Amino acid sequence: MATSAVADLQLVGSGPFGHGQTGDFDSALLRTSDDRELVVRVPANDQSASDQSVELIALQAMTAGIRSRLPFVVPTIVGQTSVRGTRAVVYDYLPGYGVPAEHIPAGDGVATSIGAAIAAIHSLPGSFVAEVGLPSLTAADCRTEARNVIERAAATRLLPAAVKQRWTDAAADESLWQFQPTVINGSLSAESFVVTDHNVGPIVTGIIGWGSLRVGDPARDLHWLSGAGEAADSVLAAYRLSAARHPDRLISQRSMLHAELELARWLLHGVDTKDQQVIDDAVALLDGLVDHVLGDLMHPLSPQTGPIMAVADVEEMLSRTPQTAAAAQAHGFAMETDSYDRSQFEAALAEDDAEGTRDENDGTHNTDAIETGPIDLAAVEKARAAAADANDAARDQPASGSPATGATDATGTPTTGTTGDGYTAELDFAALEAAESGEITPLTQRRPSSSAE
Repeated sequence: MATSAVADLQLVGSGPFGHGQTGDFDSALLRTSDDRELVVRVPANDQSASDQSVELIALQAMTAGIRSRLPFVVPTIVGQTSVRGTRAVVYDYLPGYGVPAEHIPAGDGVATSIGAAIAAIHSLPGSFVAEVGLPSLTAADCRTEARNVIERAAATRLLPAAVKQRWTDAAADESLWQFQPTVINGSLSAESFVVTDHNVGPIVTGIIGWGSLRVGDPARDLHWLSGAGEAADSVLAAYRLSAARHPDRLISQRSMLHAELELARWLLHGVDTKDQQVIDDAVALLDGLVDHVLGDLMHPLSPQTGPIMAVADVEEMLSRTPQTAAAAQAHGFAMETDSYDRSQFEAALAEDDAEGTRDENDGTHNTDAIETGPIDLAAVEKARAAAADANDAARDQPASGSPATGATDATGTPTTGTTGDGYTAELDFAALEAAESGEITPLTQRRPSSSAE
């Protein structure tokens, strides 16, 4: 087959080939007389044949200029030929090895290299995809596609109710589908990455499998991270750091949804091919997902309390929130948000302290500022005796309205119960007793206000 696909090809050896693929292709590794290594692949089913047709278009559309934007190598088509009603395609071989998702180590190395490689794909211009007729989906198209998968899976009556509700809620969440479509590989998995060892450590030097190239949801290329354990955080961190555009805030939730929808697609594949073994396997996986859904409330696909805001989004919102005039006039700063200038806060407190100090200095609002002195007990006794005499004199007075003895005004008119300095002669005996005990200030400091002053 290979010699029919490539003119003047001379082979000196062959052997089995596989980068951990799923068995959708029959493949072999070839060695030529000029010491080149090639790979020949023949689709094993109709879906694989369709994917291969798309891949041929995609690889041919990836010109030298497009490939130069990528930090890894993309396979090149060497030749093709018809065989047994399908097509055999010969590619150049990309040396290296694959790392299963669960074995990818967290931290710098393979994980960060994978994240940078995915970001590079998503940074490609979408125009070259549309020009060759490959799918170019909007965010709404991606949402409709997900809904169709959910509805078809639900129609089989094999979809658990809890899983169906989880997926339906996610599809109905407007905030989950607010993203900018990018160029995506569309079928990435851990086995797609070809890794080689270098002085800096293992890095991604190639990516294979381009049969689903399109413009679509970037989260689709991250769905396989659900099986990568702690390495998933490292991949995502490197992806965010390397992305040409800042990824949307809910990309992780959508990638989780896409990972779960792969189970629905597996179920539908079994139903479409009438393969009961595949159906049973899919049903078992979905039943396992029920336990995960009910026990993993910390990772909902659709936030019930509203859209989730990333830290960067919150900081940006706070920076654009103006202070209100009322708050600004109160103390020179606003507490409209949780973000404030500490220096302004301290200045306001210092101003309040200064006002308090001024009040203490001038005696305003401070009863302790009144000077006190020792209580003169003799004066108290004299005041008590004077009060007793005044009471006796009051009892000896004639009826109400009669003038008091020995008291006249400037015209000689008798006055009524007043002393010569204009203060009333009424005394509070309880106050006198308190003064004697030292509980209040002397009487001389407690003169009532009068219009005569």
